Amino acid sequence: MLTLLLIGLVGGFVTAVSPCVLPVLPLVFLSGGVPASRQGAEPARRSRPYAVMAGLVVSFSLITLFGTLVLGALPVPPDILRWVGLGVLLLLGVAMMFPAVQDLLERPFARIGQRRVGGGRGGFLLGLVLGTVYVPCAGPVLAAIAVAGATHRIGPGTVVLAVAFAVGTAIPLLFFALAGRRVGERVRALRERQRGVRFAAGLTFVVLAFGLTFNLTDVVQRAVPDYTSRVNDAIAGPGLPGGHGASGSRELRSCAEETEAVLLDCGAAPEISGIQQWLNTPGDAPLTKRSLAGKVVLVDFWAYSCINCQRAIEHVGAWYENYRSDGLVVIGVHTPEYAFERVPGNVAAGARRLGVDYPVALDNDYATWDNFGNQAWPTQYLIDARGTVRHVAVGEGGYGGTESLIRRLLTDARPGAALPPPTDVPDDTPTDQRQTPEIPLGAGRSAAVVNGPVTTGTGEFARPEELLPGQAALTGTWQAGAEAVTSGRNAGITLDFFARDVYLDVGGTGTVTATLDGRTTTLPVSGAPGIHRVVSGGSSRQGVLTLKLSPGLSAYSFTFG
Repeated sequence: MLTLLLIGLVGGFVTAVSPCVLPVLPLVFLSGGVPASRQGAEPARRSRPYAVMAGLVVSFSLITLFGTLVLGALPVPPDILRWVGLGVLLLLGVAMMFPAVQDLLERPFARIGQRRVGGGRGGFLLGLVLGTVYVPCAGPVLAAIAVAGATHRIGPGTVVLAVAFAVGTAIPLLFFALAGRRVGERVRALRERQRGVRFAAGLTFVVLAFGLTFNLTDVVQRAVPDYTSRVNDAIAGPGLPGGHGASGSRELRSCAEETEAVLLDCGAAPEISGIQQWLNTPGDAPLTKRSLAGKVVLVDFWAYSCINCQRAIEHVGAWYENYRSDGLVVIGVHTPEYAFERVPGNVAAGARRLGVDYPVALDNDYATWDNFGNQAWPTQYLIDARGTVRHVAVGEGGYGGTESLIRRLLTDARPGAALPPPTDVPDDTPTDQRQTPEIPLGAGRSAAVVNGPVTTGTGEFARPEELLPGQAALTGTWQAGAEAVTSGRNAGITLDFFARDVYLDVGGTGTVTATLDGRTTTLPVSGAPGIHRVVSGGSSRQGVLTLKLSPGLSAYSFTFG
């Protein structure tokens, strides 16, 4: 818990001094420096910066923790809170500019002694509003919170991380707000021209509200190098895989670190529980402990749009076909990485395309993932006929060794049984260490997009002068969400890669036109998101790929093979 607290505080502090804060920084500065509009309001103005930060901490924490959970159950757009916040921000600006509007807004609160918009309570309201427009700055360090909200599993650790991040963010922002207050107190011209200063401050609020609405502030953010990206990546690192997988037993974690194909005692197999739906079972009924008794079981954690999982499935499926009559049961635990992978119809269609005909358990709430303490896609857990986990295979490769262990456990369970010959499926696991790693494209995840940062909303992107290996660049108009970017007018992506094959995880209806080495191909896209191969080669190579996407396609990530 102390580690989460420190990660949240440091992550929030770093974010508050990063380019992401630029759009709200003028509002924070003005929040403490606007002169009071009436006599006797001085104490309220002195407390105003603290009230603003308190409001920001409260709204940021609540929206981050519960926004996904609550809004997911309502038939409203997912960014409705941001739009409400921008509307209130605009209204506050107009109220500061025109006293008549301010009086009209205050009239409903007259009986409870509400101060004017410039007072301490107004500062708290402004902080609540700023929290709604600041949420997209959270970045990858809050991936744990986003997944927890989406999977309805918000616990003490998630709350500590969210609140600590908000407090860490508020510390440097409070410095800017106090600096604004000091300017307002010391500069004589501000004290003598309070009405004009308040009008100018209100106009700034209005202008920035429009800028945030139409993402005009993205131009400023893109013009400033993200000097904190490396620090954020280090904070967010692999230690927080969506806030899940940290609850597995010590024995399982130890077995997951073993790279040799050996049989170990990794403890009793965890429960397969919290499953939303089963596929490929009689009547789609759940598999029971009784039905698995005395069987050798292979539990494979996968996601249908994961290219690493797809390569592993060729081997898992072959083992199932080869040994099912000899007592092997394969269970594919499908745990989603993206929201579209939570839809049962999408998973069923993906399983059919990949030829998965063994039982599949939809682990949308990460319950079984957490039971096993799993950390990665794909991972296979080999369980003997007595219910003990004997081997954990993380990632791709080593299929021959895993199959040899399957054969040993089947023989142990049925001594003297004649097994069929081993399978003969080519191992296509990439082995070149220079291969480009996965490149996510959604807002807050797109560290490899060189002309970012990609922030929530609509933005115009221009191709940069230089593109380094492993980097991508957006061009044209894109609408960015938390997981994907959706193409608009003249939308394109340029990618500098090193790989044999390049895959784009994309959904919608339209076409993707790929140009590489002067050759152009057009790929049709239709239906739920999935992986589409846009480059196919005989060997790994360096290349610069240019894609053009028709409007309305949602691109999630690049993966490589």
